[in-house]
Amino acid sequence: MRIVELNEPHRRKHFDFFRGMSHPHFQIVAPVEITALRRHLRDGQLPFTPSIVYLLSLAANQLPTFRQRLRGEQLVEHEIVHPSFTVLTDVSDVFSFCTVAFSSDYADFTRRAAERIEAMRRNPNLEDEEGRDDYLFLSAIPWVSFTGFQHAMNYHPHDSVPRIVWGKYYEENGRIRMPLAVQAHHAVVDGRHIGEYFQLIDSLAADPSAWAG
Repeated sequence: MRIVELNEPHRRKHFDFFRGMSHPHFQIVAPVEITALRRHLRDGQLPFTPSIVYLLSLAANQLPTFRQRLRGEQLVEHEIVHPSFTVLTDVSDVFSFCTVAFSSDYADFTRRAAERIEAMRRNPNLEDEEGRDDYLFLSAIPWVSFTGFQHAMNYHPHDSVPRIVWGKYYEENGRIRMPLAVQAHHAVVDGRHIGEYFQLIDSLAADPSAWAG
């Protein structure tokens, strides 16, 4: 982890402007195409949810702003951030958190994610490790092809962990699309950065054989 020095005056003004807001978060919701990805996973009998978690985490780790976190008046950047995502449970009708250390090795990550998902289904948990902010908060809403989303969260003190949600995929004009919602703290992430994230997801999903062997 390193401290990000905001030496450029306009970037510092942007940081301070949004850091002082009572509601500094913003969100973009848009569909992403997963036609090639869905075919690749189906043909290779590869797991869908662990693969989506890997894809969303891989893209986030490639963008510095998605690894940056607000700590008081400072901005820090982690070398790597790890997904904490929701899974259904066998013991209740509400979800459990499921945290898996990220690895760029697709096979290793999806194997560990599948094992962790099964463990959390039997023994659910709603606690992340106290004091850590090197997470990505991910959720799935597989019942709805949503066009908007709003998170429950504490606004004081401000939480700068990005929140990313995917929904029920659907067919449109012969293509498979999946709704994706990305929320971030505006002092850390700008619209340009979320746009880059969506572009990266589109690029990775179009060529899954490059990362999901």
